[in-house]
Amino acid sequence: MRVMLEGFSILVLIIRQKIVSKSLSGAMVYITEWDKFVEQTIELFRADPDSTRYVMKYRHCDGKLVLKVTDNRQCLKYKTDQAQEAKKMEKLNNMFFALMARGPDVDLSEVTGKEQMDAQPSKKGRGRKQ
Repeated sequence: MRVMLEGFSILVLIIRQKIVSKSLSGAMVYITEWDKFVEQTIELFRADPDSTRYVMKYRHCDGKLVLKVTDNRQCLKYKTDQAQEAKKMEKLNNMFFALMARGPDVDLSEVTGKEQMDAQPSKKGRGRKQ
């Protein structure tokens, strides 16, 4: 329980921090391949988990989603307009939640997008009892 609360407080701190592009000394890099983006963002988080931030920005008028991971020295971005990549992004979110809650040394091979759905008990219909 304590680990979950610490992970949640880290997540709240990350959300509250403002991202100012002027403070970034490194260049912002758009990565076009999803697997490379995931690999490099996880390396970035594990190198400095206290200052790494993960931001998702969706622009409805453009239909584009931009994922950004930065540690104030390096900024990695991934841009897409494909709705099919939503499952990949859900898996990346679960990876970051695991890294934040359990620590940077967690084994990510067991983290998947369906992990939460499997843990929930199935509900029976609301019909009449027989």
